[in-house]
Amino acid sequence: MRTLITGITGFVGRHLATRLVEDGHEVWGCAVGGASIDNRCLGDRFEVAEIDLLNAEGFARFVRRAAPDAVVHLGGLSHVGASFGRPDLYFQVNVLGTRNVLAAVRQACPQARLIVASSAEVYGPVPEDEQPISEERAVDPRSPYAWSKASAEVLTLEAGGIVTRAFNIIGPGQAPSFALPSFARQLAGIETGRVPAQLNVGDLSPRRDFVHVADAIRAYCVLIEKGEARTVYNLASGCSASVGDMLDRLRATSGVDAEVVRDEARVRPIDVPLLVGDASRLRELGWRPQHAADEALEALWHEAREQEASQDEARLHQKDACEKAPGAASAEGQ
Repeated sequence: MRTLITGITGFVGRHLATRLVEDGHEVWGCAVGGASIDNRCLGDRFEVAEIDLLNAEGFARFVRRAAPDAVVHLGGLSHVGASFGRPDLYFQVNVLGTRNVLAAVRQACPQARLIVASSAEVYGPVPEDEQPISEERAVDPRSPYAWSKASAEVLTLEAGGIVTRAFNIIGPGQAPSFALPSFARQLAGIETGRVPAQLNVGDLSPRRDFVHVADAIRAYCVLIEKGEARTVYNLASGCSASVGDMLDRLRATSGVDAEVVRDEARVRPIDVPLLVGDASRLRELGWRPQHAADEALEALWHEAREQEASQDEARLHQKDACEKAPGAASAEGQ
C-alpha cells in the first residue's frame, strides 16, 4: 500500500512513517521548514518533499505524483497556548490547509482512505460525571486551536474522510514547547549543573488522558486498514492524570531534585480542567493501548539526557575551537 503523510517530520509523523515502512508500505510525505527525518533505515520505499499546504497547486501536483491509497493528514499547528497569539495563522494552516489537502486527494485519488488528525480540545469543558467522553458529544471549542480543528473536522467529514480526536499523545521526539518534554529537558539541564535547580512550570492542575505515541501509531495503522468513512474516532486510553502528577512521576524517574516554580508566562488563558476519552470505536476495530504512560516518561527522560550530553559535547568543541583560533592566546593575556 502507498501511504502519504502530511507533517511527516513532526512528532507523530516520524514515528508513523517508520512503522508503515516496517509494515511494507511505500511512504510519501511532505512538510514545511527545516525539520528532517532519519530515513537511513527506510530505503527506497520512502520519499519526502518540502511543500506548504497553503500552496494548493503545489500540493495537488504532489498528490497526483504520489497516487496514494491512503492519506494521513498530520500537518498543521498544534500548540494550544500559542494559538491565542496567532488565531489568524491557526485558521489559515489548520482550516485552509486541510481544505487544500481534501480537495487535492479527492480530485486525484477519490478512492483513497483519508484520515485527518484532530484533537480532544474540540470537546471543551465537559462535566466530570459525563466523562470519559464519547464521539457523540457535541463539540464546544474554547481556544483558537480548538476552533480551527473543529472547523477542519466539518470539512473532513463532508469530504468522506475519517477524523481522529487525539487526546494527549506523549513520547520521544515530542517538541520541547510541550509541557512534559520541557520538564524533561529542564531536569536534564539541572542534572548536569548547566542551569539552577529550578523547574519552571505552568498550571499543573489540568487532568489529561495521556496516550503513548506507540499506541497512537498503532491506532493510525488500524484506521488505515479498517477505518470507516465519515466517522470520528477518539484516540484515548480512558485514564487520566494531572500534569502535576505526571511531573512528579518524571522527577521520580530522573532522580533530580529541583524547586518547582510557577511561571505565569507558561499559563494558558483558558485551560480545560479535565479531558478523558472513550475509545470504544477504535477498540471495536481491535485496537487496545499497550503501553503505560510511565514508559513514555522514561523515554522522554532518556532522550532529554542524550540531548543534554550532545549539547555539552558541542559546547566543548566550540570552546576548544575558540581557544585554538589564531590570536586566542594573546587575547587572553590582555
